[in-house]
Amino acid sequence: MRKRKWSSVFSLLVMLVLVLSACNNSSSSGSKEDKAVKTEDLASKFPTTVKNNKKAIDGGVLNYGIVSDTPIEGTFNLAFYEGQPDFEVIKFLDDSLLKTDRNYEITNGGAATYKLSNDNKTMTIKIKDNVNWSDGKPVTAEDLEFAYLVIGNKDYTGVRYGDPLFQNIVGMDEYHKGKAKNISGVKVIDDKTISITWKSANPSEKTGVWTTPLPKHYLKDVPIAKMAQSDKIRLHPLGFGPFKVKKVVPGESVELVRNDHYWAGKPKLKGVVIKVVNPKVVLEALKKGEIDYAAFPVDQYESAKSAKNFQLLGTIDLAYSYIGFKLGHWDAKKQENVMDNPKFQNKKLRQAMAYALDNKSVGEKIYHGLRFPATTLIPPSFPEWHDKSAKGYKYDPKKAKKLLDEAGYKDVDKDGYREDPDGKKFVINFLSMSGGDTAEPLAKFYMQCWKDVGLNVKLVNGRLAEFNSFYDMVKKDDPKVDIYSGAWGTGTDVDPYGLYGRNVMFNYTRFVSKKNDELLEKGHSPKAFDTAYRKKVYNEWQKYMNEEAAVIPTLYRYQLYAVNNRVKNLSVYPDETGTDWSKVSLTSEKADTQE
Repeated sequence: MRKRKWSSVFSLLVMLVLVLSACNNSSSSGSKEDKAVKTEDLASKFPTTVKNNKKAIDGGVLNYGIVSDTPIEGTFNLAFYEGQPDFEVIKFLDDSLLKTDRNYEITNGGAATYKLSNDNKTMTIKIKDNVNWSDGKPVTAEDLEFAYLVIGNKDYTGVRYGDPLFQNIVGMDEYHKGKAKNISGVKVIDDKTISITWKSANPSEKTGVWTTPLPKHYLKDVPIAKMAQSDKIRLHPLGFGPFKVKKVVPGESVELVRNDHYWAGKPKLKGVVIKVVNPKVVLEALKKGEIDYAAFPVDQYESAKSAKNFQLLGTIDLAYSYIGFKLGHWDAKKQENVMDNPKFQNKKLRQAMAYALDNKSVGEKIYHGLRFPATTLIPPSFPEWHDKSAKGYKYDPKKAKKLLDEAGYKDVDKDGYREDPDGKKFVINFLSMSGGDTAEPLAKFYMQCWKDVGLNVKLVNGRLAEFNSFYDMVKKDDPKVDIYSGAWGTGTDVDPYGLYGRNVMFNYTRFVSKKNDELLEKGHSPKAFDTAYRKKVYNEWQKYMNEEAAVIPTLYRYQLYAVNNRVKNLSVYPDETGTDWSKVSLTSEKADTQE
């Protein structure tokens, strides 16, 4: 196995040399000799449903791998979690009351039904009678109201309140400021029925409305300020999903057993064991049958595609990678972003750094065509809203150098790096995350591309940051960080306000402008129920954000999933919650293995 590992790393370094060569080339199109795999050629190669015609056994335990080089943080609740590893546990434990279709719009096929008023300002939700928490207690309208009371409370420590649908609820502002004990726009009609009324209609009601309740009977005695850190969230979470927690080993693993009270019927699996698997050993773990399922690192695709004991499924992800500029800070008192960092206020500097990056070569040579250049901040997994005409920032080092000259970064120091317009040494501190074989080579590649246009870019603290410390520095606006390399999973609501709004903590670049405010407001205004109008607004927003370049979208991605041959009835979709884990089964007690 070590030999294969070495071969994988060696081939990656060879590819990196090719990419760096492309980066040093002044052409904007890269090498004409490039024969790398094209993304469109791979599109038809990945099924979304596992093939298994064998008879399912009764029960069985599925081994689920969270591919990460960092521990599970352990915040097992949708209202409080922030990192993907936690979500991978939560999706087994909890759910939204309203299911969504393939266009990510809510339906009446889930644990509840809904109805919108004629003016689209009020949604009435009715929970089905057989919906119970995993302790057997019924899920009630008060539980959903309790979720809104927690998230809207001034002591709430999570990030969900930034969603405009929360802030737009009638009476939410008064409640959030402590001027009211309840939210007047959230009304419990009876044990199973609740209504939510917004000040103005918003088309995101059908894609982004919050319908995940919190068990009031279980959490009501926990102070909201301490709820996220409580044992009732971290060690003994309560949900109404297909499984429930049996045991948590903090940071390492979670053992689940099926929830016999699950509203959609008794799950096929007896249990699920979820454990963290380092990206460097995930392929070996899959071949040995130590795990049955994992989101598979695309940089290891070439080594995995010939595997016999597991199958690769794939989708275009609701996600994108990006480079973000730290333009200001989060004002916790005012609950808004303030753009007051002068270092990158000149957008020509930001644009130059975007043109310096050869993302096409990265996607084709390092990620085997499974990632491809991102052109806007709305990914193609939203076909209705993604601007297909957008060109984004294609690799053009000549243009990058010209923009730097125009921005005043002309003169160079003794080491050959550009100085700032005042003739002072100009160093850019770059925060990048560890994880997988490509993390360090990719960071070095981007730094080399910027070096090729005369910019001195150095890693913060001289090394890559692990997941938790990375986001701790980003969220707290650590002054050591000038730029950072991140990624967003967008969720199923296309509205970008939740990531780039003025009053949103997730807006980590802290970019704000009146134009941005205006376009985001138009995008979820009552007028935006007209699809053509909303599409026009979002096309304009995508163009505007590309011009401002506060965030440089770098790569869209295929998401791969490795599934052992003993797994049956498993399908994957761009939104991971689309997998119905209650229907998944196994056809043998032991996993298939491969020597």
